[in-house]
Amino acid sequence: MERLDVFDCSNVLIASYFTDDRGCAHENREHTLIYLCSGELEIEERGKKTILHPGDCAFMRRDNRMWLQKRVEDGNPYRSVVLKFSRSFLREFYQTLNRQQIPADSRREKVSLRVLPSNRPDIRSLFESVIPYFDAGEKPSEDILKLKMIEGVYVLLNTDINLYASLFDFVEPWKIDILDYLNENYMCDLSMEEIASYTGRSLATFKRDFAKVSDLTPQKWIIRRRLEAAHDLIKSGKKKVTEACSDVGFKNLSHFSKIYKEAYGVAPSW
Repeated sequence: MERLDVFDCSNVLIASYFTDDRGCAHENREHTLIYLCSGELEIEERGKKTILHPGDCAFMRRDNRMWLQKRVEDGNPYRSVVLKFSRSFLREFYQTLNRQQIPADSRREKVSLRVLPSNRPDIRSLFESVIPYFDAGEKPSEDILKLKMIEGVYVLLNTDINLYASLFDFVEPWKIDILDYLNENYMCDLSMEEIASYTGRSLATFKRDFAKVSDLTPQKWIIRRRLEAAHDLIKSGKKKVTEACSDVGFKNLSHFSKIYKEAYGVAPSW
């Protein structure tokens, strides 16, 4: 018999257990670590596929959409543990750091998915220590959840100095509220002048700041973001092509079909 268990602890620690293959669109509202205990996880992001095996851990930056394919492997169920970092926690944690020890040359990464080095004892300890709570169906205390978030932050900071800028992206010079705004409003019919104004910038400043966080122009970023959202809707079966096209902000179906095929190699399926 198929079994599906999802155990959510205050939206901080989330454990999943599947005995059949499952796929889903996933959008991170918070920075997230995912650790695979058993099975196989395929993450598709912007046409690139990354496969995680038991013991692997990946960092998924917030405000990015991905397609997750969770698979049973060799008779072993799919089991994963997710750790999320709320923005309020990260702001509080940042205040505890010694400013002199924060790397001045940290640069926010433009990739939204990063697989961490394998076989690290700090990663195994972090995630495997919480599995008994899920097995027993017991929710850890708020203090323990906070300790796990602190452990998770140090896992990342001890991996690469550039993850300082990725984690604490609310701090100048790492502030990226432009992407916050666009991720919430990419489907709206707004001019670049309007977007610049709504984010508190002149058009020239907006374009200059945007170039710091993306290799794309703002217009191309919005088109790609709409394509990703439409692709997820169509792939999930939740929307017909015409509905997905309209929902994400495209006005012309034939134009949408053309650039969709250019991006994914196939025409959108009705």
